[in-house]
Amino acid sequence: MLERKSGCDIVAEIGEINSVEAAQALFEEKLDATHLARIRAIHHPEALIKIANAIAMCQPERVFVSTGSAEDLEAIRQAALERGEEKPLAIDRHTVHFDLKEEQGRLVDHTFYIINDGELVSTLGKNMVRHTALEVIRESMVGVMRGRTMYVGFFSRGPVGAPASNPALEISSSAYVMHSAYILYRNCYASFDQEVEARGHFFANIHSEGENRPEDLPNARIFMDRAWWTTYSVFCTYAGNTLLLKKGNHRFAVDKAVLEGGGLELAEHMFVTGIEGPGGRVTWCAGAAPSGCGKTTTAMAGDHFLGDDLAQCWIADDGSIRSINPECGIFGILKDVNWEGDPHLMEVLRNEGSEVIFSNVLVDENNTPRWTGDGDPEPQRGVNYQGEWWPGKLDEKNKPVPVSHPNARCTVTASALSNYSTEAENPAGVETRIFTYSGRDADTMPPVWVAKSSDEGVAIGACIVSASTATEVGVSGVRRAPWANAPFIPGSLGDNMRAQFAFFGNSRIAADKRPLLAGMNYFLTDAARGGSTPKLLGEKRDVKVWLAWLERRVHGEVGALDAPIGYLPLYEDLERLFKERIDKVYDRDLYRRQFSLYVDKIFERIDLQMTAYRKEMHIPERFFTILTAQERALRELREQFGPVVTPEQLRREA
Repeated sequence: MLERKSGCDIVAEIGEINSVEAAQALFEEKLDATHLARIRAIHHPEALIKIANAIAMCQPERVFVSTGSAEDLEAIRQAALERGEEKPLAIDRHTVHFDLKEEQGRLVDHTFYIINDGELVSTLGKNMVRHTALEVIRESMVGVMRGRTMYVGFFSRGPVGAPASNPALEISSSAYVMHSAYILYRNCYASFDQEVEARGHFFANIHSEGENRPEDLPNARIFMDRAWWTTYSVFCTYAGNTLLLKKGNHRFAVDKAVLEGGGLELAEHMFVTGIEGPGGRVTWCAGAAPSGCGKTTTAMAGDHFLGDDLAQCWIADDGSIRSINPECGIFGILKDVNWEGDPHLMEVLRNEGSEVIFSNVLVDENNTPRWTGDGDPEPQRGVNYQGEWWPGKLDEKNKPVPVSHPNARCTVTASALSNYSTEAENPAGVETRIFTYSGRDADTMPPVWVAKSSDEGVAIGACIVSASTATEVGVSGVRRAPWANAPFIPGSLGDNMRAQFAFFGNSRIAADKRPLLAGMNYFLTDAARGGSTPKLLGEKRDVKVWLAWLERRVHGEVGALDAPIGYLPLYEDLERLFKERIDKVYDRDLYRRQFSLYVDKIFERIDLQMTAYRKEMHIPERFFTILTAQERALRELREQFGPVVTPEQLRREA
């Protein structure tokens, strides 16, 4: 079990600042009058000591304490441009950032949890014992900011005042990283002390890109110190490795929810979006999907956007589940973002009026960012993440170089979106009635199905499978992706599953506010259902209909077929919703292909999960009971109808 503040605090061990008095003495020595006055406005002793030790360890030439004012943000933005970390584009306040071509995603093999002896940790992540990590950090980070400016920012991961928000420090020598932080997170310099006092903790993040050279990349390291809720990142620039307010601190939030939440809170890799129902009703939905598997697209398919990546959830005093987005911006994948599928986002990306940082796109001859699948004619020349580009260019392995990297991104503030909901800033969160779980499943599960109980819903989340995506460097193949949160679960999967069962089955949830838990899969292919092409069996925009059906279902306004895996939509309801939501004729044959149960494929999926989870420690037995019961019911159907069970056969069976 994790023990907070056990073992040495590595930055304090290296920096040797152990009192507020010593911290203030260092500030007087290292900070000019302006920034000294700013740090004097912060009073929390642990925060002051943490900042002082970061200075002592990294040894910057200058320290910029940011208040988050417009003047400070402009200074940070200009520094990013002057240093070449960003370059201006044709549209005012749109810039581009390029990471090293070898660092175009999360450096999974360079990322470690710092642990103490005997701690139970996730089998899906790497770890390093504290004394070894101390020496690695000492070797790589002492003096790493010599000749550079250290930026210190004060943030809230969530609306200030929300019960599930987490205050955090971001400390970096990269103006690009700090610029991104202010787009993606809420400044709380003025209220930092109060937030830390109210929450009882803060997260801290210390980063430096060093010289940012390809030869340094093998020595890149990203550490999450679970006991001290501090991250360290060095010799890298990709935001997923450096802006550790995001996934680094998400890991700490998961630990907090699982180990200290008492079944009353969760920290999830989920979008949050509002779906309009009859009479102008808005029903809020949170949905999990691994990176690169459609979270942003699904979030945008809702009518009221709140977030596309992370969610903090808790059970409120009125018996409802409430959700907030820890972020206030989007660090979104651009591949296949276009006017047809993502009009709200495209308005921001192609017009003046909002600040946008593009990363790892192609910049064409008109100084315009371009990316694969943007819907425009292919550019004829440009510069992208690997240098000069032209149609037909081949890489060193004789493979075509795409227009942009598959993990090319945009960083934008959520408030710029026309479907942005002001509820995103409500400290009380939004009442959340739908939770979905999806991955990249080309050949097995239907587009949408609903769990028959909260326990079966937890099992749906635990059984997500996904193909590897460009978000992770060096990862390939199809793999399990429990709750789409697996890369960010620091402790055991058994502890996490127990917390999920406790949360969704909690008796404090009011009977009329209980959520619907569902699986979604819009990566099912034509070839998997008797066709001859690898194309999707359906369209990207169909997700609006799946969400609309779930919205009607949670309010008891549509029926369903009873299947062993859960409840499936009736054709007549989908036919009507396709017409209402996207003005599309929905063919009964397509329905049959999408919602037939390919029983043998589902058996394979169950066997994959059962085998894998039997190797994990402390998995609750009820998980295996659920899958065993589903398998038994599927075998009975197979004996009656054969290996493919159609919706019509399920209806007759009922």
